Amino acid sequence: MILATLDDSLALGARLATVLRAGDVITLSGPLGAGKTSIARGLLAALGLAGEAPSPSYAIVQPYGPPELRLPVLHVDLYRIEDAAELEELGLDEALYDSALLIEWPERAPGHWPQALALTLTARPDGARGLTAAVPSAWEGRWPI
Repeated sequence: MILATLDDSLALGARLATVLRAGDVITLSGPLGAGKTSIARGLLAALGLAGEAPSPSYAIVQPYGPPELRLPVLHVDLYRIEDAAELEELGLDEALYDSALLIEWPERAPGHWPQALALTLTARPDGARGLTAAVPSAWEGRWPI
């Protein structure tokens, strides 16, 4: 898939929001500036977030939930995680009982979310973004959107 503009990235996030449910994990991979947070912002806005979602780079985990959003979402940025063992302290696995996870930089915890919808972004020479998806069985019937 090609995301030619910022609006395309936001729209993809909005489409993901229409099929997202508690227990889902979406991972977003790609270099700095590839558009991971833009997709996350589109998803969160479509779920009801007023205003722009900040990048969770410093907080690592930014929780959102009702009444503002229709379902709880944890926006996670693992960029500053140095050891996958640090994930235990974040309580992400427990959150899956009633929340969805949106995880940037999942390569910091390889193999941790095998049932995630794994989206990978690449910058193209024309300024657009290329997007590829690894779609697990949990997402069959919901992807492509």
